[in-house]
Amino acid sequence: MPDSFHKKTPKPKYDVVLIGGGIMSATLATLLHEFDPNLEIAIFERLGRFARESSAAWNNAGTGHSAFCELNYTPEKEDGSIDISKAENIAEQFEISKQFWSYLIKKNHITNPKEFITSCPHMSLVFGENDAHFLKKRYGKLTQSGLFKGMQFSEDHQKLREWIPLVMSKRKDSEILAATKMDLGTDVNFGTLTRKMGRYLIEESNVEVFLYHEAKDLDLRADGKWEVEIKDRLHQHTQEVVTDFVFIGAGGYALPLLASSDIPESEGYGGFPVSGEWLVSHKPELIEKHQAKVYTLATVDAPPMSVPHLDLRIIDGEKALLFGPFAGFSTKFLKEGSYLDLPDSINFKNIRSLFGAWWHNLPLTQYLVRQVAMTKSQRIQHLREFVRDAKEEDWEMKVAGQRVQIIKKDEQLGGKLEFGTEVVVNKNGTIASLLGASPGASTAAYAMIQVLEKCFGEKLQNEWKDKLLEIIPTYGQKLADNPELTEQIRNYTKEKLELEY
Repeated sequence: MPDSFHKKTPKPKYDVVLIGGGIMSATLATLLHEFDPNLEIAIFERLGRFARESSAAWNNAGTGHSAFCELNYTPEKEDGSIDISKAENIAEQFEISKQFWSYLIKKNHITNPKEFITSCPHMSLVFGENDAHFLKKRYGKLTQSGLFKGMQFSEDHQKLREWIPLVMSKRKDSEILAATKMDLGTDVNFGTLTRKMGRYLIEESNVEVFLYHEAKDLDLRADGKWEVEIKDRLHQHTQEVVTDFVFIGAGGYALPLLASSDIPESEGYGGFPVSGEWLVSHKPELIEKHQAKVYTLATVDAPPMSVPHLDLRIIDGEKALLFGPFAGFSTKFLKEGSYLDLPDSINFKNIRSLFGAWWHNLPLTQYLVRQVAMTKSQRIQHLREFVRDAKEEDWEMKVAGQRVQIIKKDEQLGGKLEFGTEVVVNKNGTIASLLGASPGASTAAYAMIQVLEKCFGEKLQNEWKDKLLEIIPTYGQKLADNPELTEQIRNYTKEKLELEY
């Protein structure tokens, strides 16, 4: 990125202000610019580069979350049936992202898709008779949907050795394992993708980008516009910027900024920071034997974010294996945040939610304490459930991104912990904030279209409608009900994104 652009001073007034330089803000800025190139848009990022926090390659698993391998998206109901509605929704959301990226490639706004997205099979793997029975039932249900066409299932050791030789090495013939495999899966470097979009915005649009600029406070003026306090972190200078619409896409820092807005919709929200750590191997002979992303079931007392998985990663052309995540704990809301973030976020409006969520999630607290106390050797023991002969010297520890799980008001419990991604919008549609973690980046295009529906709904249905259908050809249609359209759109995105399944 050119060094000159952050020497500018922000203007006193913009149509749209976006806080944070991650995948969400980059996506929203690009969409808004496509719909109306005359909009005056500013992005403020507190660090010196786009995508340094949650969007950075090593700060997330890079799974193009399409519900092909994530078992927690297909719960078993009381009557023994499998509910695939969440899996279908997430699969559709990732198809929207792929259409958006394909449009950017088609328009030449970004180039070289292989630098940010690569074909990588997505697999679910389970151990033991009960879980194998569950997986087979899940496979039967998923393959009735056109979104999961092409999924394979096997319990045969010979077949599993072809799919996952590293995992099958040193296994006894008597062991019961079952797996599903989707060759349509992808590995995504969201950091590279975000910076590609950032480069396009800086060089070819009138969107103004300010690095080392941090939003500190939001105030609603009497005329309905927002006053944003911006601090230039390089020159220690603070100024006010006025805007008609503000989007908070600042990862963990979205929470305190949303609280500072004082909108009624923000009341009761709190945050619980969780960091993650991976075991990573760059050893070519191990990588050669594991060319997939393999997810299994979380242990009984573990939260959904802790589902163990052994993944192939492709970052800047280099392949690596990643195993985890192991939970860590820090009171920071961002990796490059402050240890005072959590205590500073507690106020009278959310203390009941925070206490309620903590009290009703004591097992989660105990789980985190156990995880944080684990040594590298103990983590390698967990890896050996996947890779029988894993050697400690072949793996290193790597700290992942900082996530803030949402805590929200609950009449009965006081507060409850949410594990998804949520968009909070005020009733006038002049401010929107993205809270939460997984599936996060994978669903950025869908999440930002949700923001547009809630805040620019009339324009989206009228003067922006044709452009929207050019960007997202399947907008307004349900792919789950339309196998032909699913096939058609997947062929289009496969070609544009140069996927090789």
